[in-house]
Amino acid sequence: MDNHQKRNLTFLTIGLIFMLSGIEYAVILPTIWRYLQILEAPPYFLGLGLSAFSLSGLLTGPLFGLWSDRCKTTKSIILFSNLFEIAGNFMYFIGYSKWLLLGSRLVAGVGAGAGSSIFGFLTRSTRPDERAGIFAAIMACRQAGLLVGPAFNLFLRLCDFKLGPFVVNKYTSPGIFMCLLWMLLQCVVLAMYWDIPPISLEGGAVMVEMKHEEADEEEVPLMGSDEEPVQTYRAVNSNQLETSTSSEMQPIHDASVVSNPFRNFSASREFLREEVVVLLTAQFITLFNQTALETMVTPLTQRYFSFGELGNSLMYSLCGVEVILGFFFVRWLSRKVADRVVLAVGLVICCTACIWCLIFLCNPRGGYGWELTAFIIGVFLQLLGLPFVAVSQVSLFSKVTAEKTQGFSQGVRRSVGGLATILGPLWAGGLTNHLYIMLGMMLALLIMITVMTALSYDRLTEPRAVQHAQSSDSGG
Repeated sequence: MDNHQKRNLTFLTIGLIFMLSGIEYAVILPTIWRYLQILEAPPYFLGLGLSAFSLSGLLTGPLFGLWSDRCKTTKSIILFSNLFEIAGNFMYFIGYSKWLLLGSRLVAGVGAGAGSSIFGFLTRSTRPDERAGIFAAIMACRQAGLLVGPAFNLFLRLCDFKLGPFVVNKYTSPGIFMCLLWMLLQCVVLAMYWDIPPISLEGGAVMVEMKHEEADEEEVPLMGSDEEPVQTYRAVNSNQLETSTSSEMQPIHDASVVSNPFRNFSASREFLREEVVVLLTAQFITLFNQTALETMVTPLTQRYFSFGELGNSLMYSLCGVEVILGFFFVRWLSRKVADRVVLAVGLVICCTACIWCLIFLCNPRGGYGWELTAFIIGVFLQLLGLPFVAVSQVSLFSKVTAEKTQGFSQGVRRSVGGLATILGPLWAGGLTNHLYIMLGMMLALLIMITVMTALSYDRLTEPRAVQHAQSSDSGG
C-alpha cells in the first residue's frame, strides 16, 4: 500500500473519530437530564455534567498536543485517549449514583483532548492550499454524527432488559452503546491509521534551512548575550538548494529538530502575536455564541411556538443538514479565495444574524406565522455563518503558528474553545427571559472581533516563505 492510499484511509479514520464524537453528544444529551433526576441529582448537576466533558478536554488538549509534537506520532495517542472514552461511557452505563455519572463525563472528556494531536497531524500532513478543505470535511463529519445520532435514540429508547447485574434502559443504553462504538473504532484505528510522514511542498523530502547565528570559536565576541544561539528554520524550494552556499541543508528528520521541537520555544512569542490573538479570540467568540444560542433555542421555541420533542428534533435535524452543506460549500470556496476572505464573510453573516434576532426575536410581533418566519430566518443566518468562521480560523491558525509545535498550539486553541463552551451555556442559561441583554452581548462580541479582523487583515495570511515556495512550485 503506497503513502497516498495510507493517507486517504488515515483521513477516513479521522473522519470516523469526529463522527463518533458527534454521535456521542447526540445520544447522551437528550436523556442525561432525566437520568440525573432518577439518580436524585439537583438541577445544577445538568450544567456540571455537560461542563465536565469540556473541562477535562480543555485541560488535557495541550498535554496530548505536547506529547504528539515530541514523539511525532498520533496513532498511539488516539488509541490511548480512546480508552478514556470507553471507560467513561461504561461508567455512564453503570450509573449507580449522580457522582459516578458526573465522573463518567469527566473521564470521557479526557479522550476528546486527543483532538489537538489530530489537528496537529493534519497540519503536518496537508499542504497549506488544501488544508481548509480538509478541515471543513473533518468538521462536517462531526455535524453528520450530530445529525444521525438522534436516529440511534429511536431504538435505544426501546431497550429494557438486564445485562448481568446491570440494567439496560433508555437512560443507561447510550452509555453501553457508545462504549461498544469506541471499542470498534479502536479496531479501525489499528487497521486503517498510519503515522504518515509530513508532506513536502514538492512531494519529496522536506528540507529546512538552518542558519547558525554563531560563528567559529575565535569569532565569538567577548561580550555576548546570555541566551543560547538560535537556529531559524524555514521551508525552501529545491531550486534553491544549489545556490544556497551560506547555509547547511538537513532533512526535517534531523535528530536535533525532531527530538526537541520546543527548543527555543516561547509561549508568549508564539501566542501573543497580533494575528494569533485575533484567531484565538475568533475561536472563543464563535463557540461562546454557538453554545449560548443552543441553550436559548429550546426555551424560545417552547415559549413562542409550543414546540415539543418532535418539533425540536425536526428543527435540529434541519439545522444539522444546513451546517453540513455549509461546511462543504466552504470546502469548495476555500479553493477559490483566501482564508481571511472566508473569515471576513463569516463574521459579516454572523453580525447580520445577531442584528436580525435583536430586532425581530426579542419582542416578536405580527402573529404566529410572521414570528415563526422571523425565527427561521434568524436561525438560518446564524448557522450559515458558522462554517465560514469555524473553518477559516482553524486553517489560518495552523498557518500562522509553528508547524513543529502544531499539536501543542492546536491544544491551546481547543482549550480556548472549551472554555467558551463552558461559559456560553452559563451566560445564556440565566438570560432566556432577557434576550436583549443576551443577544446584545453576543453582538458586541461579534463587532469586536470583526473590528479586530479588519485591523489585522494584512497579517492574517500564511508566512511569505511558504507562499514563495508554493508560487515557485506552480511556476515549475
